[in-house]
Amino acid sequence: MTIIRGVFLVIGAVAFVLGWIGMYDLKHGRHPSDVFYWTLQLYVLGSDPLQEGGPYPWPLEVARILAPLFTLAAVVETGRLLLANEVRRFRSRTARGHAVVCGDTPFARALARQLFNNGQHVVQVRATPFGPLELRHRRMLGVSGDARSANVLRAAGLRRAKHLYVCGDTDELNHAIAVAAGTELQMRDTSPWIYVQVHRQQTCQLLQARRLGAAGTNRFRLDYFHVDDVAARRLYIDHPLRRPRDRPVRLLIAGDGSFPRVLLAETARHWRAIGGEADDLQIDMVASDARQIVAELAARFPFLEHVCRVHPHNETVETWMPRAVRPGRYDRIHLCHHDEQAMLELALQSPDLWHAVTDAVFVATYESAALADAFHGGQHNDLLDEVGGRLQVYPILTRACDAPLITDDLTERLAKEFHQRYLTASHGHGSSPASGVAWDELSESMRNANRAQVQGIAAKMQVLRCVIAVRNGEDAVITEDEVERLAELEHERWCEERTRQGWRPGERDDRRKHHPDLIPWAELGESSREKARDAVRSMSAMLADEGFTIVRLNEPVGVAV
Repeated sequence: MTIIRGVFLVIGAVAFVLGWIGMYDLKHGRHPSDVFYWTLQLYVLGSDPLQEGGPYPWPLEVARILAPLFTLAAVVETGRLLLANEVRRFRSRTARGHAVVCGDTPFARALARQLFNNGQHVVQVRATPFGPLELRHRRMLGVSGDARSANVLRAAGLRRAKHLYVCGDTDELNHAIAVAAGTELQMRDTSPWIYVQVHRQQTCQLLQARRLGAAGTNRFRLDYFHVDDVAARRLYIDHPLRRPRDRPVRLLIAGDGSFPRVLLAETARHWRAIGGEADDLQIDMVASDARQIVAELAARFPFLEHVCRVHPHNETVETWMPRAVRPGRYDRIHLCHHDEQAMLELALQSPDLWHAVTDAVFVATYESAALADAFHGGQHNDLLDEVGGRLQVYPILTRACDAPLITDDLTERLAKEFHQRYLTASHGHGSSPASGVAWDELSESMRNANRAQVQGIAAKMQVLRCVIAVRNGEDAVITEDEVERLAELEHERWCEERTRQGWRPGERDDRRKHHPDLIPWAELGESSREKARDAVRSMSAMLADEGFTIVRLNEPVGVAV
């Protein structure tokens, strides 16, 4: 469109110049103002000298064709601009398989741009109006209005969207939008996956527990996320740890706030994923309440003490640093203090700190994304020296704008774990299931079956008269009688879900959707029953791995439950 507009501007300018020359030759001796007026009339098909008939000078012949052509283009472009808003609203309302991003925050706008840059159609919903040149691409649409309104959500094509990201500037606003979306989507067979940003990390964990335990009829996909969690996972994707053969990896995580807590847990999780030994990862945790932080994290995540060795130090960053600058003491230093400017100045002005690491000093920041771009803008766009790669300014909000990581939510992670444990149990019982492939190779239908199993946790909690809560070091024990009852319920749920997807009893054939276990529990073989029991037994361990636990509201139930 820019090239076309440029071409027509050139046509308009050439038409005026040729028209002036032709009019001057045709009416030689007339006042320049008359020539100027008659030239302008060429653009509206009504120049007075042309009423007298030809022949005309050749410049005028060309100009009287080009000028109306320019006028026609101007009329079309004006009409397009006038109707652009209505066209965008129509396209937003009829869009399919797109992402809806609600919010006026910089994070919401950055997330929308990231989705767009990844090739996805995006509809932004925000209260402030869109500028005339703000939405210039066909895949980027916008709706202005209050996202808490059902009419605004319909205008954004919510019912046909694939994902909804709620990223307002307050938690109250985000909850209101989520409630409005839930009301709009209730009782629908297919709904978008909804992700709600929460601004307090602890609140996010509590809401995840409450959503995981919700067993109502409105079971569309919904999860809550915090930028710290997403950014910490992104950090180890971009900067994975390496395992030296001759010595342990040494890390320093220093600072107060929520990000050091998240980073410590994610570091341990990443180390476990790459197969590291516990004694090969040594972490110094420096904060004013480091011992309390480590104790709380160890109580919440049972794998922490088995994956690495954490040494808490109740000190401030300033008092600890003089002892942390011995050459080669750490592979990495993470500075995550709430006083970001002080941490930046410390990292920028301390050569001893650069000598204290073999990899890099990471300065986590919420407000210095532009400075991070100046340091790490790319090979030909780095404005500042990275101290030989020893300095990494890590912008949390920017790195958290990662749609694939946001959608890899609690439900998805638990579904992957269910599938992995199912494979392990199947091999342990000597069977080789047809679905015995990795998650990435699994069909979407089988993935949905595992996701439905996660959503079925809530119904099991109701049977046990239990709820899910953030773990504090204790887990409820599920008796064998309860395991048997829940395994039967799980089998009934699985049969109902598979039947709804078109599966029928018969010899295993994924193409024809036949499965031999689609029979009542009483007729089920012992091997298949044991798989269902294993899924129930592993439920507590899976929840604990994500930092959650089962809490009984009453005394343990018996066989009669």
